Order: sequence, then structure tokens, then C-alpha cells
Amino acid sequence: MVVAVSEPVEGRTVTVRVPATSANLGPGFDTLGLALSVYDELAVSVLSDDRLEIEVTGSGASEISRDESNLVVRSIEHVYNDVGRVMPGLRITAHNGVPHGRGLGSSGAAVTAGVLAAKGLLEGEVDFSDIDLLRLATELEGHPDNVAPALFGGLTIAWTGERGPQHKKLLVHRGVAPLVLVPERTMSTVLARSLQPPQVSREDAVFNVSRSALLIAALTQSPELLLDATADRLHQDYRAEAMPETHALVQTLRKAGFAAVVSGAGPSVLVLADGPGSRLEAAELAASAVDTPWEALMLAVDVRGGTVRDRAEGST
Repeated sequence: MVVAVSEPVEGRTVTVRVPATSANLGPGFDTLGLALSVYDELAVSVLSDDRLEIEVTGSGASEISRDESNLVVRSIEHVYNDVGRVMPGLRITAHNGVPHGRGLGSSGAAVTAGVLAAKGLLEGEVDFSDIDLLRLATELEGHPDNVAPALFGGLTIAWTGERGPQHKKLLVHRGVAPLVLVPERTMSTVLARSLQPPQVSREDAVFNVSRSALLIAALTQSPELLLDATADRLHQDYRAEAMPETHALVQTLRKAGFAAVVSGAGPSVLVLADGPGSRLEAAELAASAVDTPWEALMLAVDVRGGTVRDRAEGST
């Protein structure tokens, strides 16, 4: 990270676009994540004083704070503090396309959006590497598995080592067709995590290690292996009591041969179909198999990740 000293430029505006993400993907608990083509978008402008103006539309807009506790604002301030700067007054205009509280990485998207907005506002003064961005986002989010694909796109493997949070981005096979089934209800990530036992059997641990390895091959080379590759014994069954409709839908889809998993902490369901035709069949089965309504999102894998553009200069 290279830092130069200068004053914030009044009126400078950056625009940020961040994809939804689905973490875990079945067996890859706290490790694997996938960027999906639903987006949060925001514009952030520097003000002449220390005012904070926030306008939010879209998913969860009525529940989002409009003060310093706002997650985007806290993320921007975290970056400024990290480089020894004082965050200027800001005007933030955001539209949330990522469903909130549904297991599609809405908090990770907000953190990523704030980190990238700060990067854009500090362009020319501070140079951030990918490692810097992942570290800053992980410090706020707590786990790198959602922020890594939000930042970099595609399929990511994330881990924390001696050098801090790290990631490896992989390209997904073009035959993989994601389907996300989104319910009306929300789910607390904290509650979902509290339902997991502190220890698991060696048999279950080995099972998930084998399936996680297979999942990388299935997503990058052999989509026909996705059903076997998405089997899990570490977290989904333990969370079933908190979201019975999700559990029932996952089981129905898997019994019919579709690679269905809980998306993140839930309650959305992610289906990794091995083609557009298979995806349509899964959506039709989901519509007919349950009494509660689920919104079917036919998505693509986002390959770019989060983007930031200086509106005045047109740079990315």
C-alpha cells in the first residue's frame, strides 16, 4: 500500500457496483464462494463539510440506518482510518439489488461497496493491492468467503494464513447455470451459526473434505458431478430446524437429481444446474413442490466482481 498526502476533493464522486454472493456451496463451509449477477449500486460524493447524507432504495431500504452506523459508511471510515486519514463528509446514494437477509451476501456486498468506494475516493493518493482490499473487507465482515467473490468475481477459494486473508479465483465451467430461489422470510446469520455443534465426527469431516475437492472439479471442469459434489454433513442439517421450508425444498430438489444447497446462511436455496434446460426444470419443480412462495432468479456467474469508477474522470 502506497500513501501520499493531500486533501479530499470536494465534489469528487465515485460509483460502485458489487455482485451478490453465495457462500459455502454445500460442503465448502467458510471457504468457497460464488459471485452472482444481482447487484448493489451506489454513488458516493465528497462534501465540503462533515455532513453525512444517505439515500437508499431497493431491498431492505426501510431497515438500513442513515447515520454513522450504516455499514457502507463504517466500511469507508475503516479504510480511511487504516491509512491514517479522516473520512470527509459524504453523500451516498444507494440502490440495493441484493436481497437482504436471504443468504446472498448482502452484508458482504455493503462492506465491499464501502471498501471500493474508499479506494475510489483515495485514487491518486493511496494505492491498494488486492491483498489490501481483501484484508480490509475481511476485518469488517469477519470471514473472507463472501467478500472475496464480491471483490474479485467468479468462484473463489478463501482462507486465512500467516499473511492474513488470501484468495484464489477460478473460472466456472460455462455449462453451470445458477438458479437462486428466494423466500419472503429472512434468516439471521448469527442464529444459523449458533445451531452448529463445536465439533463433528472424523467421518463427517473426511466426507466434506472429499466433496469440497470434488466440487472444485465439478464447477470448473465437470458439471455432471455437481449433485455428488454439493453433498454436505457439516452445517446444513444442523440449521434445518431454523428454516424447515428451506430444508424441505433442498431435499426435494436433490431427490430429483438437482444440485441444491442452502445459499450462505439461508434461507435462500442455490441450485447449480448443469445447463439452462436443467435449471428450468428445477425452477418448475420448486414452484410445484412447495406451498410457500419462492422467487426464482435465473442468474449468471459474475466474473468481474466489484467495480469502482470515478465519475469525473471515467476511470475504473
